Amino acid sequence: MILRLFTFLAAVLLWATFPVRAEVQYPLTVTDALGREVTIPAEPKAILLGSGFNLVALSLIHPDPVSLLAGWAGDMKGDNPEIYARFKDKFPKIADVPIIGDGITMSFETVLSLKADLAILANWQADTELGKQAITYLEQSGVPVFVVDFNSDALNNTAGNMRLLGQVLNREEQANAFADFYEARVKRIRDRVVQHPEPGPTVLMDAFPNPEKCCYAYGTGGFGAFIAITGSRSIAESLPAQGGIVNAEFIVAADPDAYIATASPGGTYSSFSIGPGVDPNEARETLARAVTSPFLANLKAVKEKRVYGLWNFFNAVPLNILAAEAFAHWLRPEIFADVDPDQTLKEINERFAAVPFDGAYWISLKPK
Repeated sequence: MILRLFTFLAAVLLWATFPVRAEVQYPLTVTDALGREVTIPAEPKAILLGSGFNLVALSLIHPDPVSLLAGWAGDMKGDNPEIYARFKDKFPKIADVPIIGDGITMSFETVLSLKADLAILANWQADTELGKQAITYLEQSGVPVFVVDFNSDALNNTAGNMRLLGQVLNREEQANAFADFYEARVKRIRDRVVQHPEPGPTVLMDAFPNPEKCCYAYGTGGFGAFIAITGSRSIAESLPAQGGIVNAEFIVAADPDAYIATASPGGTYSSFSIGPGVDPNEARETLARAVTSPFLANLKAVKEKRVYGLWNFFNAVPLNILAAEAFAHWLRPEIFADVDPDQTLKEINERFAAVPFDGAYWISLKPK
């Protein structure tokens, strides 16, 4: 009897050492990334993803994100098939999830057949006329629509959007842990720049470099903010916030101190290949070829090998903190020598990712 009582008390004590996961109370009303009040009647179990890239966000806060899907867009599968392949290896049922669109358009007929209880759209979708039509259709069909934003002001919005997503999906503990992790790393960069207010280098950030034509340069918004957080300056700062087309003469006259190219795996839109599933040697070799065009080869940045490459789709997922750390390390190594995106990715994979992220997401031509 005494032994049985002791065993019971030990079990109670052991249980008490583990915190009980706080349960979200439904119905739940939240304000999404567009400032819309959205009421979620019950814990979502059948979600539509307007952009397949938002599976990455789900996978950072849920151990089996594929089990939540009623349907999803095919944009991530098409643009970054290696990420899809990793998910399929771990969660084979993803192959059976119906495709509801391509990230731009949506099949309302398919959506209606899926009996979803929530739709998640990216802000860049919801802001379009087609997106507004989709929201109206879904809500009239009884499907609440929650909009997330990981790109328009990523460094300020990502953590908050992850916290909200955690609320909506009843995964607050994990979402808050990721948001805390994210905010601490952004704060480290900002605090260091305050301590070293001297200006960083000038930068050309070139989207999908193409030897046949020149060039889309990022301005001060979107990815441009990742330049500014380091105390550096985009040469396209006079353009609209998201940047725009510039000609070779503009770039030669600006003669930036550093050059950063963005692209995707396999050179889908560019001669440069980088991202999930890409070997670092392939990324480095294709980046080196991308800067051999005459007007780029003669830039100060290229001559001094301050040439870097980055996965373009960081601007669609909450992994974008890795881009911020890569920029800091590249552009101001004298004050960010200890900032290592490789280590940060390792920690994300160990602590948060349902499916580990691998490949060459960033690359440098500068010898170590």
